[in-house]
Amino acid sequence: MNKVKEFLKAETVLCIAFVLALASMFITPPSADYFGYIDYSVIAILFCLMVTVQGFVKTGLFDFLSKKLTGRFKSSRSLSAALVLLCFFMAMLITNDVALLTFVPLTLALFGGREKILIRCVILETAAANLGSMATPIGNPQNLSIYSYYNYSLGDFFLTMLPISLLSLLILMLSLVLIPNEKISHGETAAKFSPTRNFFVYAVIFAVCVCSVARFLDYRICLLVTLAAALIFDRKILAKPDYALLATFVCFFIFVGNISAVPAVSDFIGGILSGREMLVSCALSQIISNVPCALMLSGFIAAENSNALLIGVNIGGMGTLIASLASLISFKLYSRSDKAKKGRFFAEFTVYNFAVLAVLILAVYILPF
Repeated sequence: MNKVKEFLKAETVLCIAFVLALASMFITPPSADYFGYIDYSVIAILFCLMVTVQGFVKTGLFDFLSKKLTGRFKSSRSLSAALVLLCFFMAMLITNDVALLTFVPLTLALFGGREKILIRCVILETAAANLGSMATPIGNPQNLSIYSYYNYSLGDFFLTMLPISLLSLLILMLSLVLIPNEKISHGETAAKFSPTRNFFVYAVIFAVCVCSVARFLDYRICLLVTLAAALIFDRKILAKPDYALLATFVCFFIFVGNISAVPAVSDFIGGILSGREMLVSCALSQIISNVPCALMLSGFIAAENSNALLIGVNIGGMGTLIASLASLISFKLYSRSDKAKKGRFFAEFTVYNFAVLAVLILAVYILPF
C-alpha cells in the first residue's frame, strides 16, 4: 500500500492522464483508430533527447561547464546572474527540468547559509529555465508536441517565440536587483573535462535529434540511431529516460483523440476556446501544468490559432508551483537542503511568478508579437 501511495504521489500527472484516458474509452470504445491518435514522432524524438541529455550528464559535461563558469565571480549578484543565464540558455538545448537538475544543486552548495540569496537565486533560476526553454522546439515537451502537431517550420516557430523570449530575458536581468549584492569567496574549483568516446557518441545522437526536429531526417531514423548507439556503447543509459512522462503523453493522446471523436463535445470545447486560446491555455496550465494542457487543448484549437496556444502554455509555466513540472523539481531540491524555509520559498516564488506572468500577458496584448 505504501508503494502505491508513493507512486501516486510521484506520478500524479500520469495517474490523472491514465484515468482520463480510461474514462474516455466509455465515450469512444477501443478500436484500431486509437493507434492513429498517438503522435509517434513526438514520443520518439522526446525519448531520443532524454537519452542524449542523460548521456551528456554521465560524461560530466554539465558539471564541468557549471563549475568552470561560476568559479570566476566574486559577488552574490554576479554569480547569480551567471547561474540564471546558464539556466536560461542551457534550457533551450537540454530542457528546463535538466537545466534545473544541473544548476540548482550547485546553487545550494554555493549559497548554503545565505538563505535570502539562495531562495531568490533558485526562484530566478527556475523562472529562467521555464522562460528560456520556450525559445526552441526541444526546450520542453509542450513545445515539441505543438511543433509536431501543427507542423511548424523552424522559421515560424522562432518568429513566434523570439520576441517573448527576448522580453523574458530582459525581465530576468532586471530581476537580478532582487539578489542581495554581497561579497563571496569560494575555493578554486578544479574544473577538468576530457571528452570520452561516449561524449562523441551522444554528440552525434544530439545532432541527429536536431536534424529530425528540423525534419531533415525521419524520426524513425533518429530512434534507430539512438537505440543502436545506446545498445552498443552504453546500455545502462536506456534506464534513464522519464518513461512516466512518455506514458503520460500516450494517455493524453488517447484521451484527446476519444473526446475529439465526439462532434458535440469537440464543438462545445472549441466554442469555449474560440478567441480565448492564449488565456484559457495559460489559466489551465496553472491547474494541471503546461505539458498536459498543451496535449489536451491542441486537439481543439485550429492551426490558425496555434500561436496563441504555443505562447499561452509557455508563459503559463509561470504562476503556480505546479504550472510547470520543472518548478516542482526546484522546490523539491531546495526542500531537501539544510534549514530550508519552505514557506518563505513558496511565498516568494508565487509572488514573483505571478508578477512576471502578469507582465507577459500584458505584453502579449500590447506589443506586436
